[in-house]
Amino acid sequence: MPPDAPSPAPANHDGWATIRRFLPYLWPRDNAALRRRIVIALLLVLAAKAVTLALPYAYKRAVDAMTTPANEAAMVALAFVIAYAAGRFASVGFDNARNVAFERVGQEATRHLAEDTFARLHRLSLRFHLSRRTGEVTKVVERGTKSIDSMLYFLLFNIAPTVIELLAVAVIFYFHFGWGLVLATAVTVAAYVAVTRWITEWRTKLRKEMNDLDGLALSRAVDSLLNYETVKYFGAEGRERERYGRAARAYAEAAIRSENSLGLLNVAQSLITNLLMGGAMAYTVWGWSQGELTTGDLVFVNTYLAQLFRPLDMLGWVYRTVRQGLIDMAAMFELIDTEAEVEDTPGAPALVVRRPSVAFDNVVFGYDPGRTILHGLSFEVPAGAHVAIVGPSGAGKSTIARLLFRFYDPLSGRVLIDGQDITQVTQASLRAAIGIVPQDSVLFNDTIGYNIAYGRANDTGAATQDEIVRAARDAAIMPLIERLPDGFETEVGERGLKLSGGEKQRVAIARTLVKNPPILLLDEATSALDSRTEQDILATLHRVSENRTSLSIAHRLSTIADADEILVMEHGRLAERGSHSALLRADGLYAEMWRRQQAESEVSEAAE
Repeated sequence: MPPDAPSPAPANHDGWATIRRFLPYLWPRDNAALRRRIVIALLLVLAAKAVTLALPYAYKRAVDAMTTPANEAAMVALAFVIAYAAGRFASVGFDNARNVAFERVGQEATRHLAEDTFARLHRLSLRFHLSRRTGEVTKVVERGTKSIDSMLYFLLFNIAPTVIELLAVAVIFYFHFGWGLVLATAVTVAAYVAVTRWITEWRTKLRKEMNDLDGLALSRAVDSLLNYETVKYFGAEGRERERYGRAARAYAEAAIRSENSLGLLNVAQSLITNLLMGGAMAYTVWGWSQGELTTGDLVFVNTYLAQLFRPLDMLGWVYRTVRQGLIDMAAMFELIDTEAEVEDTPGAPALVVRRPSVAFDNVVFGYDPGRTILHGLSFEVPAGAHVAIVGPSGAGKSTIARLLFRFYDPLSGRVLIDGQDITQVTQASLRAAIGIVPQDSVLFNDTIGYNIAYGRANDTGAATQDEIVRAARDAAIMPLIERLPDGFETEVGERGLKLSGGEKQRVAIARTLVKNPPILLLDEATSALDSRTEQDILATLHRVSENRTSLSIAHRLSTIADADEILVMEHGRLAERGSHSALLRADGLYAEMWRRQQAESEVSEAAE
């Protein structure tokens, strides 16, 4: 089984197991204030329920009083009517006070679970994020967090009070009407719950299908919009619309089936509850005709059943909401339970870099079991040296960068920094020691200043404005910033699209300078730029590489000709190594690549 796949979930993962997983968020041991709020909310629930159960008595007494001569009972009936109205108001007051007391509890529980899920997503390895659609993951988190608050409300303030009310009504009916009405009520409630559960389970399957199709439609939309320029290049708007439309139509059909099943559930529930209501009231009329019951008993029974049916009428919706909430929360817990491919060794120390050397020791690696990328690769970058890695596409150059950052672990062999195996130190300390300028420098949709300051690790404190300005100046981007009306506060757009390729690279360089790492990795940092911009960026990179150990992964050989040593990769193996001049004299793979690129450059210049 490949790492970073969701761990197998137990069969009841979306039931009581999920509730048990969530209880620590609801009852935080380290927050007494929130626990007090929960206790207060539950006491208010009991107070509201006590008032609600007393209301039918006041209603019955008022009606019974009105069946006697007016002069004798008018004030008594009026007193009970006032008590009834006051009780209804008190019940509403208790309910709203309960909501006020509990709101912070629900929001805090939601926030903590969302933060834990978000943190876990960042701990998962690159393989997971390359295989999962971003839209689907964000939808899982969105649905899970939205379901928590409503699910908590229904579990604590609907289902639990309804159970209390059912037991209380059974006791009241027994003392007033005997076992007959109690049994009839119990049978009706049992039938109601059974039918609701049976139909809702069926609807849950429809809902799961609908959620899957909803996630697919969203991922299609996100994927298409992220590749907006590619769609335009190939005039594929119609194709993308049809592709999204298919997913949207499939979702619409699933949604229609789900909503139609709701109608069946509502009709079945209404039939069961109204059979009990009609039967109970008919029994009361019969008892009145026999002189055993009073007129007030009719409204007494009717009021209790109406109060009981009100939460029961919602029980189907509540059950569906809670059931769906459990499913959505279970999906979030599955993300949290996903095993990370790369984990720190228990008790791993931080990487200590005194002499920033880098070494690959007989490294074997492949992304898939049947496809090996690196075959026993060994090389060393001495502290302070500038070593370049070149080779044809697919030779394994970028894989070296991913292994160095420990996005993956080798199948065998070791990667060493200053003689320390990077699998035996913490990932945070490892990545703090390495700075990277990638080929495609993706920026956050924020300001230039924010993106530059992002290079400073959290545990070393935020970058000061002076450090940001110094990094921007060293990266040769200050002339641009000074020309912009908003300076460092200029928004760069999504993925930095408001800046040119060269400007984005300079921001990325400044970001790395703020980080100030002892080891610098340049992963084809200029291959996507034009020749003039490339030369400017190269000059900047050469300047910032001084006094650092630097490893350049390059496609254009002219950009690394001055490297201390050049490693030539072919099919995941080290084919040649040496200086630029020595490799040309050897007349091997490097010399062949050099001649080809020089010829292509001459053809390009002639065409211009």
